[in-house]
Amino acid sequence: MKYMAIEDDRKGALKKLKLLAYNSKSNVETFRTKINNAFFTPFLPNGVERTEHKYGNVECDILSPEIFSSNRIMIYIHGGCFTGGSRAAYRGFCSSIAYKCYSKVILPEYRLAPAHPYPAAIEDIQSVFRAIFAEGQINNDKIPEIIIAADGSGASIASALIFRLTDKYRACIKQIVFFSPWLNISDSSRIISSKKMSDEIISSDVLRKSSSDYTFASNANIPEVSPVMADDQLLQNFPPVFIQMGAKEILLEDATNFTDRMNSLGNTCQLDVWPNMMHMFQLADEYLHESHLALDKVGKIVTKDDAGSKTIQINNSPKLEQSLKSEA
Repeated sequence: MKYMAIEDDRKGALKKLKLLAYNSKSNVETFRTKINNAFFTPFLPNGVERTEHKYGNVECDILSPEIFSSNRIMIYIHGGCFTGGSRAAYRGFCSSIAYKCYSKVILPEYRLAPAHPYPAAIEDIQSVFRAIFAEGQINNDKIPEIIIAADGSGASIASALIFRLTDKYRACIKQIVFFSPWLNISDSSRIISSKKMSDEIISSDVLRKSSSDYTFASNANIPEVSPVMADDQLLQNFPPVFIQMGAKEILLEDATNFTDRMNSLGNTCQLDVWPNMMHMFQLADEYLHESHLALDKVGKIVTKDDAGSKTIQINNSPKLEQSLKSEA
């Protein structure tokens, strides 16, 4: 069944989502302020509670729904064109994901370009991952299944994390979820090479400006910046990937090519395309009914093995646990 938003709702969604685009005319501080003002919510949805904790010296939100699996933890790497986005802007959205996925969500406040260019963000996320993994070992418990989720430019950072992990650590990642991922800002990108290619939100100018603030032009061609440039060896034993995006995105071609290549190498990669939807439509849930349906689907992907698992445990607690240790 297809759901069509009314025109006024779509206009409202586009107005909000356009604030995610950082281009050659943008001022960094103004860009960050507009994102925080537009996406911050003082009250978290669905009874999700928030605490703060440092993992690997990186400040993080811990978002816990009332009902969550003690065998699962999600690390969410927010987008924002490498230069914007924050815990404040994304905690509402990540709270909805936590609720849908019956999972605690760790939302790191990683360093942003241009003051902290590549590879600062990757190093921060790697520190968070190692801290979570080490905590499980210190507590002598089974390390929980880890979900890596990201949107936009955050998908580049998330992919770089996976490339840096050995098979031992990759094996702990149950699922990767990408929303509208940036997979190619290299010279080979048809978007980068075009002067005026655009959709309703993203344009070639956005990718070029974001890339130039994030790293040197020569680095745009390496896998840690443009995941499509990874060789077959780097993609071997890649965790299962679920990509969700709108059919109207100029990024769709890169995602399609990436999906085909991943599957040809024996990995599992599923591309979920929503008709008539724009870049990061999931963030406009107050305007688009499709946003809620899309997160429902993500929840089903993440929790698909729960029903048949003999080891899964569900916590139903109004109080948050500071520790991420598994209770299985």
